Amino acid sequence: MKPLSNLDKVLDAAMDLPLEQQEMLIQILKNRIVESRRDEIAIDAATSIAEFEAGRLKVQTSAEAIQELREYLNNSSTTDV
Repeated sequence: MKPLSNLDKVLDAAMDLPLEQQEMLIQILKNRIVESRRDEIAIDAATSIAEFEAGRLKVQTSAEAIQELREYLNNSSTTDV
């Protein structure tokens, strides 16, 4: 018989909890995921600011950025085929 994965073990343990505690667990996990995403965004923002201040990023209008993105997407789709 195949050993249970960690996820299977956690799910089995969660199903043994009373319904109210299962709901609390879901909310705790959601909150922690949101906090992790916030941390990732903050790190990305700090990195971007540092790169901008170091002169590694160019200043663009939104229209320029959108046009560059469109060109990139159009070129990458033709080369990926």
